[in-house]
Amino acid sequence: MGGGKAKIEQTDAGAIVASPGWFVLNMAEVAWMRDASGRGGEWSNPEPPEGEFEQYGIGIHVLHPGQMNGLYHAESMQEDFLVLSGECLLLIEEEERPLKAWDFVHCSPGTHHIFVGGGDGPCAILMVGARGEGKAINYPPSEVAARYGASASEETDSGREAYSDWPRNFEQVRATWPL
Repeated sequence: MGGGKAKIEQTDAGAIVASPGWFVLNMAEVAWMRDASGRGGEWSNPEPPEGEFEQYGIGIHVLHPGQMNGLYHAESMQEDFLVLSGECLLLIEEEERPLKAWDFVHCSPGTHHIFVGGGDGPCAILMVGARGEGKAINYPPSEVAARYGASASEETDSGREAYSDWPRNFEQVRATWPL
């Protein structure tokens, strides 16, 4: 068992993985993504375009104060998060928890959560989530998350419905962190 080396392509926004296989990349040199509104921060996606990593998703999300990494939700599989630098606010099970560098968060399946950038500058969070057959996501309305613009207006299991008022266009960008 093993795999060949992945093909890496250089774009104006940085390196992207262009095929399955093993690879080594410096995350400051890869192409990152940003939504057109800028409200969702910037995130890395080192996965090849043909599909996701099979067993888990992984990436770094950078949030500036007030930006959120998505909408308040719960997944049917576990997720783990490590704050690499900066400060943010974790909204979890209708509670607010301030976080700083090296704080680790474990969300067992079904734990409602979302992150909002805080402090005076960017916050970088390593995000890892399990994948598998039957994975589901639930977006409930949340009073706590609504104070930050991070709540679905109505309960749904559809990402398309939950994010209906978010821009659908994403652009590849050069990393603004940790530069």
